[in-house]
Amino acid sequence: DYLSPKYHVVIANPPYMGNKGMNARITKWGKENFPISWSTGDSDLFSMFIERNSELTVHAGYVSMITMQSWMFLSSFEALRNKLLTSYSILSMAHLGPRAFDTIGGEVVSTASFVFRTTSNADSNAIYIRLVDGQSETEKQEMLRNAIRKTDYPIVYQAAALQLRLVPGQPIAYWASQNLRNSFQNGAPFVKKVHCIQGIITGNTTKYLRMWQEVDFKRLAKLYTRIDDVNLSESPWIPYTKGGEARKWYGNLDVAINWSNNGSDLVRPRTKNSDRYLNECLTWNLIGTSTLSVRYCPSGFLWDVAGSIGFPENNQDINSLLGLLCSKVAKAAINALNPTINTNIENVENIPVIQLDLKEKRFVTDGVEKIVRIAKGDWDSYESSWDFSSQPLLNPDYRQPTLKATYQKLRAHWREMTLEMQRLEQENNRIFIGAYGLQDELTPEVPLNEITLTCNPHYRYG
Repeated sequence: DYLSPKYHVVIANPPYMGNKGMNARITKWGKENFPISWSTGDSDLFSMFIERNSELTVHAGYVSMITMQSWMFLSSFEALRNKLLTSYSILSMAHLGPRAFDTIGGEVVSTASFVFRTTSNADSNAIYIRLVDGQSETEKQEMLRNAIRKTDYPIVYQAAALQLRLVPGQPIAYWASQNLRNSFQNGAPFVKKVHCIQGIITGNTTKYLRMWQEVDFKRLAKLYTRIDDVNLSESPWIPYTKGGEARKWYGNLDVAINWSNNGSDLVRPRTKNSDRYLNECLTWNLIGTSTLSVRYCPSGFLWDVAGSIGFPENNQDINSLLGLLCSKVAKAAINALNPTINTNIENVENIPVIQLDLKEKRFVTDGVEKIVRIAKGDWDSYESSWDFSSQPLLNPDYRQPTLKATYQKLRAHWREMTLEMQRLEQENNRIFIGAYGLQDELTPEVPLNEITLTCNPHYRYG
């Protein structure tokens, strides 16, 4: 009886609980009563409360809530976003992000406070205040006050539902420029150029995975291009790519998987993609908080769910596609599609690919080839690589009368490598920024701490 009237305003801070935490009764009831929240088989109590509160409100009434931000970006809430952007109207939002409450630390609990009206007005601008960079409750509070006082404050954005719907999956990417949104319409989605798949789920990493140094090297099946050519009784350990640290272009090739029974012991071996086992590919980290870490993976590897992979439809395009994924343009696109700590398959699949002219494509291809060569040489200079042959300090090219002078000459060589890599990355950025028409919002510069070479102290030590 208390909940039966219709209200002009509903305000709520609902409880949070993912569907994995729900018992069978709540799950069944939620699916039956809140189908939009359960459209992909995944839900949260807070999303059901968004639906429920809209039902409690009269036509053209107001709903004001604070919830987790995940409904704004994750594919499991796409139907809910579609409802909010087509049947209702978001009026304002304070996008709090992580660390909005001093009692809750870390990046995982990220929130948004928003108001929507239960009537549609798709071409009307909503006001968004971006507070995600604030490092504490007090700092975000002061940023919010400043934004309210000055509407031209840099963290204040305006965006209409029609604009937000230009981006695949309709994420609430209110900060994305119109040029970036248009690129999703003008370019082909990445999935048209690359077959992307999620990697293997072993079900027991401690049982099936080893660092290559832990395995008898003679039983490691290196340099194969077809899984059927491997004699698994003699060489059951297959090189395996598994995400790892934030490293671009090449590297993180240090794990092997026990494939002695053709992967039949594993939870989800991805047998439908077995024809692509050991093919060269592109791989990226599923989890990362700074940037999209994409690398070239040579033939001979299987792949983990934490290191998802893509196979270009035309292998001659592999360098130009790697250049795009490691560019600032791809980072901006991913931030619009899903600015969380996870880079999911569907996010990469929706990165827009705008065709470069032949001269630009050749320039990118040649530049990426040089970058990968530098990154591979750096990776192989340390004992973590199975292609390591000798300590660089002992290389005759750098030998001087004293150890100090020898190290100084080697260090000068490392610095030249780092600066050359920086130059090539910046040129790669310049080409893609120009092709996508994003010169007014992105710059090609790459700081030294983002040049992911082990020999670069700015990256290695911070």
